[in-house]
Amino acid sequence: MIIFLRHAQAKNNVDRILAGRREGIPLTKKGIEQANKIATFLEPLKISAIYSSPIERALHTAKIIADKLDASYQIDERITEIEMGTFSGMNYEDMFEKYGNVFLRFYQNDPVIEKNGVETFSNVKKRVLEMVNHCSAVHEDKNVLLVTHMDPIKAIISTITQLRPESLYELIIRNASLTIVKKEQADFSLVSMNSMSSERYIQE
Repeated sequence: MIIFLRHAQAKNNVDRILAGRREGIPLTKKGIEQANKIATFLEPLKISAIYSSPIERALHTAKIIADKLDASYQIDERITEIEMGTFSGMNYEDMFEKYGNVFLRFYQNDPVIEKNGVETFSNVKKRVLEMVNHCSAVHEDKNVLLVTHMDPIKAIISTITQLRPESLYELIIRNASLTIVKKEQADFSLVSMNSMSSERYIQE
C-alpha cells in the first residue's frame, strides 16, 4: 500500500495563511502531538520506506514518525507543496476578497492560476502519479509512507476517482490524517481517506 500522510498542524494552518513553499513555518505544539499520535497509529502497518516533501512542516512530521518507528526517511520533490506564486503568504480572506475563489479555479485549471505563478493542478497530478508509480515498482507489495501536503493528496484522489473541481474544492484532507491507495492488478484503488485515531474525529 502507498500511504499518504498530510503533515501535522503547522502555524500557517492556524493563521489561515497560504504558505506554499515558504520557509520558517513550523509545526504547532498541537501538530507535534498529532505527529506522535499518528506514528503510533502507523506502527502495526510495518512501513518499509518513508518519503517526505522537503518543506519544513512535512519534514518535521516525517522525522517524528521515523524516530518513533525506528526508521529513516528520504526527501522527494515529487511530493512537495505546490508553488503558490503571487498568493504565497496571503491570508485566505484577503485572497478571496481580491481574487475570488482561487482554490476552485486551481482545480479547474483556470488561466489565472498560471498567470499568477501558481503550479497547475494538472502538473501536481503528473508528479504525484510519477511518485506513486515509482513506489509501486521499487517497493512492490510493501507499505510505503509519503509525508506530504493537502493538494498532492487531492491529486492522487482525483486521479483515481475523477472528482469534479467542485468536489475537490469541498474535500478537506485533515492534518496528520492518512489517505491510502493500493495497486490491484493494473489500477490503483482508494482504500482509505482521512484516517486517524478515533479521538481526532471527536475533537474535530
